[in-house]
Amino acid sequence: MVINPATTSEAAVIHNLMIQAFLEYKHETPPSSALDETVQSVSDALGKGEKALIAYEENQPVGMVRFQLKNEGLNFYRLSVIPEKQGIGIAKELLKSLEDYANKAELSTILCKVRMTVQKNIQLYSSLGYAVYDEDVVHKPNGINIKVVSMKKKL
Repeated sequence: MVINPATTSEAAVIHNLMIQAFLEYKHETPPSSALDETVQSVSDALGKGEKALIAYEENQPVGMVRFQLKNEGLNFYRLSVIPEKQGIGIAKELLKSLEDYANKAELSTILCKVRMTVQKNIQLYSSLGYAVYDEDVVHKPNGINIKVVSMKKKL
């Protein structure tokens, strides 16, 4: 597997990976807002300084993660692995690459938010040394509230 930093020109690849991975959440209440994103919104975010890593197997994109560098650390989101490649360590490799990126950027903390209903992701991050440090409720414009946990890992 090869993991490369993404360029703005790869917004369609990033979007495609994300949509494939997040389709499993289309029946959540509410569905993941990742499903509302467009190639243009991803491209715009990359143009404004968002970063991404893309994982390739045999030159085929199989996963990605988007992130931002902030004062408090590297904040990642939208970690995505295509359904047929889930469960074989691609997400862990992407997270390891994020740690390497954070270390090179001299950031000592990696952070993320996870819906409380997505226990498999909370368990994955916990198994890699992330700890829950806060619980919050995200208020969506449609009146639906989403319970999330904030997790972080000190490097």
